[in-house]
Amino acid sequence: MKIVVIIGAGMGGLTGAIRLAQAGFNVQILEARNQSGGLAAGAQYEGFSFDAGPYILLDRPGLEWAFERLGLDLERELHLFRIEAIYEVEGQDGSRVRFYSDRERTAAGFERAWPGSARRYLDFVARTERIAKALRPMLLVSRPSAVGLLQTGAWMHVPFLMKSLGTVLKASRLPQAIVEAMAIWTHIAGQTKDEAPSPLAFVPALMHSVGAFYPAGGIRRIPHSLEQAAIRAGVGIRYRTKVKQLRLANRKVNGVETDTGEFIPADAVVSNAAALGTYLELANLDSTTAHLLRLPLQSPGVCAYLAVRRRPEAPYLRFKLPGGNERCRLLISPAVLNEPAIDGWHAARLLAPMTYGDAKSGGAAGQGAYLDHLLDETWWRNDAGDVRILHRRSASEWGAEYNLYADSMNPVMTARFMRAGRFAHRSPYIKGLYLAGSSTHPGQWVSFCAISGVLAADCAIKDLG
Repeated sequence: MKIVVIIGAGMGGLTGAIRLAQAGFNVQILEARNQSGGLAAGAQYEGFSFDAGPYILLDRPGLEWAFERLGLDLERELHLFRIEAIYEVEGQDGSRVRFYSDRERTAAGFERAWPGSARRYLDFVARTERIAKALRPMLLVSRPSAVGLLQTGAWMHVPFLMKSLGTVLKASRLPQAIVEAMAIWTHIAGQTKDEAPSPLAFVPALMHSVGAFYPAGGIRRIPHSLEQAAIRAGVGIRYRTKVKQLRLANRKVNGVETDTGEFIPADAVVSNAAALGTYLELANLDSTTAHLLRLPLQSPGVCAYLAVRRRPEAPYLRFKLPGGNERCRLLISPAVLNEPAIDGWHAARLLAPMTYGDAKSGGAAGQGAYLDHLLDETWWRNDAGDVRILHRRSASEWGAEYNLYADSMNPVMTARFMRAGRFAHRSPYIKGLYLAGSSTHPGQWVSFCAISGVLAADCAIKDLG
């Protein structure tokens, strides 16, 4: 029986492991931390349970596809409910733009504040929804091909893919406040509207059609469910086992070495660690992949885990745009989605992205000072009542605790990087090496990570027979 080692028990590592075990391989996951899930894992502070990482919404169709490929029943494994009041963006001028799952309700709110905007918004959503539906099959293959583009009809939307998000939003002729609210995800992803890829314009259409979902018990329930499925499939999982390097012979994987010096042989390796870290740290391919060093990186930012006395009101996500060159802030309130209180206190998270350059130049001290500044702001405190700060996490702490490459999430998903195809599931540099995780897909959705593991495993299965 051929042996496959999976580096990391994140979403992609878990789905890849299940797929490979079901295909008859001897699969072993090596996870540096003491639990599965990676940045989709959970955390507990003073009795409160949180989604530890930056994942906040769920693309249900993508997750359904991954679960179906693994022979799992999503409804049986997880209870997902649709979020009705999804997010609000408060601008520097005090304007508030709110998005609901119901498109008509969303448009009606825009119309009251900006007469004439409802029809433009509904037309924009209808147009992007058609394009998103045509392009969606491209998310479910490892490397979209010219033949695939022709067969699905996606070739007609190549001009759209060549545009930036800024160009697409400008063509909508919507008020600037609505444009900025639709582009809020560029703050999270660490890019400007003119750098960002056009598919980010699909977010409103997806919210109004397939919907935005959240699992009962939080995003953290998804990797927990997949971990149990992996164990049932016969996957071995070793926690607190950190891979130090890949062992190669003539640019072919023959195993991995852990940080204790243990050698674990393998016929193939699927890395759910960061793609850049896999190439530059585990494989030491500096000369071959020097161009990767020029990719701009995305910082995980800073986060505070809170208990608030006053029950938060909808929507689930509240963004604040401070203006200038500062990035947004985000208050996440799972109590809106009926997560239970503890002795009258409700769990919440205050999350703020940072540019990678600012995070690195400021170091841990600068990141901590920035978080202090956010915690003192009144835009969220005035509605929270009494507040207890249960835990704080800086970008440096994210990096250390979650073994992130250079304290980064991934390379920034610019339009140029997306069109280049991001990282291939089948490594073009090392035979027997496969990559899973969000760096192989155009986005940070949990479902994309799950899809990536299945696609990486399919590449390995095809190659190993």
